[in-house]
Amino acid sequence: MATFIDAATWFVLGYFVLLNLSYFGLNLLAITSLMRNSQERLLEELPQAYSGLEPSISVLMPAFNEQATIVASVRSMLQLTYADFEVIVINDGSRDATLEVLREAFALAPFPESYAARLPTQPIRAVYRSTLHPNLRVIDKDNGGKADSLNAGINIARHPLFCGVDADSVLARDSLQRVVKPFLRDPDMVASGGTVRVANGCVVRDGHLLSVGLPRNGWAMFQVVEYLRAFLFGRLGWSRLNALLVISGAFGLFRTETVVRVGGYKTRSIGEDMELVVRMHHALRAQGVPYRMEFVPEPVCWTEVPEDMRSLRNQRVRWQRGLGESLAAHWGLMFGRPGGAPGWLAFPFMVLFEWLGPLVEVGGYLFMILAISYGLISWAAFGAFLLVAIGLGVLFSVSSLLMEEMSFHLYPRYRQLALLALIAVAENFGYRQLNSLWRLKGLWLWARGKQGHWGAMQRKGSWQGRS
Repeated sequence: MATFIDAATWFVLGYFVLLNLSYFGLNLLAITSLMRNSQERLLEELPQAYSGLEPSISVLMPAFNEQATIVASVRSMLQLTYADFEVIVINDGSRDATLEVLREAFALAPFPESYAARLPTQPIRAVYRSTLHPNLRVIDKDNGGKADSLNAGINIARHPLFCGVDADSVLARDSLQRVVKPFLRDPDMVASGGTVRVANGCVVRDGHLLSVGLPRNGWAMFQVVEYLRAFLFGRLGWSRLNALLVISGAFGLFRTETVVRVGGYKTRSIGEDMELVVRMHHALRAQGVPYRMEFVPEPVCWTEVPEDMRSLRNQRVRWQRGLGESLAAHWGLMFGRPGGAPGWLAFPFMVLFEWLGPLVEVGGYLFMILAISYGLISWAAFGAFLLVAIGLGVLFSVSSLLMEEMSFHLYPRYRQLALLALIAVAENFGYRQLNSLWRLKGLWLWARGKQGHWGAMQRKGSWQGRS
């Protein structure tokens, strides 16, 4: 019995140490990337001009029951400063007044046009064009889910690059200019993703972000720090290795022909954004095609996050199920001969720490609490566990906040920084453990093979002002 307890204790400690060492490595990579990007941003202080060589972009916005935020989001897209782009809104069989508010706000008129249906989708009911904005079109189609809507948008898109955004997103005016830079720098670039920030608490009017603020809701506050940590050193670190396995569906830029060649978005997948990126890695490496995917750290996209526990729980359960689906569908990428950094580093990391992580983390907490309660382990061992499981978590959360402040300084008020620092510490005492429980449920549902769909989060739109 004692041997088993000792082995289990060392396993739990070793797992959390390895997890945090991996995070530390990603943190170092992220810091070097931010240092390089800070030098490049000095040139951006100079007057910017279009060269005429920027590739045209189709902005695709799937919408399902988004009447509360859709008009402001579309206006946010239309005010982007970019040489040549179009906005395509895909109304995915909404049961509310999404299509009606779009018609009224943008003076839509039926616009019959022919297109090549290179990707299968649910039937298209009608295509509309705005009489106020020549670069705005709206697709009305039968409900098929977000992935199906994106495929419909790809079929109708006219440009070599497409940018997928969420219907509750608000973009900074220079978002496309920033996210397209990797494509201008490297002809082998096939995808780039931008930073996503929490819009709750910000002031938005007619699609324009007027001021950056913090939400008053506690659940949303935790997510502010969570998003900082996930994007600033998680994805930025993997980007340095060309091993980025996730590009957020809220804001990602893709080469259209490459996505069509690998089959578009998988409509039966819960996590269609991650599944597409992993499939692109898998397919392009198997074909020996040179490519790159890159993360752009500048804060370019603001999105509404859940403000109640039920919506947040459902979101995290779905994310975990989507992660399981994406990894299981492309198991051959891991440790494969052409796998490179995605197959030999990022994929095993995702399996060990993100996919199976909730099982080990929840089990580890339960084991250590029971073991110390029954006197099976020493207080020194329990203290070491708390240090690596919680203490290092606090360190990485605070370091993410420090990186944000040094690089972008989006929250200029001392009160905001103090509050974020407090949240960065507090989230490690309950919130992260609760997330592990929700992710464990998602892992269990995936293992049972239970089918499901994304559904829709109820948008409050309280962060949007009116003209």
